[in-house]
Amino acid sequence: MRLDKFLKISRIIKRRSVAKEVADKGRIQINGNLAKSSSSVKVGDRLRIQFGHRIMEVEVKELHESTKKEDAAKMYEILSETRVENFE
Repeated sequence: MRLDKFLKISRIIKRRSVAKEVADKGRIQINGNLAKSSSSVKVGDRLRIQFGHRIMEVEVKELHESTKKEDAAKMYEILSETRVENFE
């Protein structure tokens, strides 16, 4: 599944266009490698997402083509979440 689509369906980022923009600015890594919006995501991958004043690390648990709001959080597990004060 494409990275931007996973971020939208899992509701980590609300809109696919925003997910694409964040990825294309180099603020997302998959397993330690810089990712583009078209990068492929699979179960077990670890994502590091930097947006706003937060850095969030998640592990992909499930992939679905579509999901209900209450089931979206089951698609990933948050490993860590930190706030960044001096964001560049």
